[in-house]
Amino acid sequence: MAGLLAAALFVFVGPQKLPAEERVVIAIQPTLSSDEMLTKSKPLQQFLEQSLGGKTKVEIYVPTSFAAVVESLRFGHAHVAFMSAWPAQLAAQLGGAEVALAEVRQVLHGKDKVEAPYYFSYWVVPSNSPHQSLHSLKGKTVCFPSPISTSGYVAPMGRLAELNLLQTPEGKEADPKTFFKEVIFGGGYAQCWQALKQGQVDVTIIAGDVPEKLYNEVLGSTRVLEQQGPIPSHAVVVSKELKDPLRAKVIQAIEKLSQPEHRDMMRSFISSLFVGFKPTTTAEHLGPLTRYLKLARLKYTERL
Repeated sequence: MAGLLAAALFVFVGPQKLPAEERVVIAIQPTLSSDEMLTKSKPLQQFLEQSLGGKTKVEIYVPTSFAAVVESLRFGHAHVAFMSAWPAQLAAQLGGAEVALAEVRQVLHGKDKVEAPYYFSYWVVPSNSPHQSLHSLKGKTVCFPSPISTSGYVAPMGRLAELNLLQTPEGKEADPKTFFKEVIFGGGYAQCWQALKQGQVDVTIIAGDVPEKLYNEVLGSTRVLEQQGPIPSHAVVVSKELKDPLRAKVIQAIEKLSQPEHRDMMRSFISSLFVGFKPTTTAEHLGPLTRYLKLARLKYTERL
């Protein structure tokens, strides 16, 4: 696994490591351009410095990739990271980092809108599809949003393995091409939905953390064959290099972002579904994901 992330070391350019007592470096998983994210993160930086009593310098930066965020925690270049579930699992597994807070999001569980640190994803076919179960889709065409999507690929692959529709020999990853005739990675849920609407694929995935309009459009025009979850939301991950009492102070400061007056700031660049943070542990938050990864034996690969 370490070798899969090695490439990130060559593109990662982070701040020099200094004593944690002097400053706290926070890495944020890229979702927008680095310049845009850094601009939008200024209020967060100022809020955290103020919450830490004005005596601790906070630096925020945006690595070039998900893998680089993992490596920044692993090698002590960052003390804290805002990151999605699979990279968080790798940071814990490879670097001894710990999940301290789970992001509570406004998500959809079935037809219900809820605030939760987890959600579900669903296999869907057109309403008039002859297929009544995943078993009958052998030899058909599927669209996944991305091979590094927790809800759109990892959990669905784990569910296929759980149903014995995919074989996972020791040392090998589950391969969807052993079940489906053709596998397409559409680049997102919306793109896969378009492919399903246009009859280009027989089945796809939709998740409860996509925009509500897209979610309702998909579920209103399709039939759900299977679901998987709970799938953990994004998390705040802390490096083992960050020690108490500063560690506890930083976590408390980040928890204050759960107050409603800070919601818009976090939604502008962390997640449009952000509601707040909930204290948790690595095992509690990432347990379901770890189970799916073991079922499918998937390894993290990322094009840099």
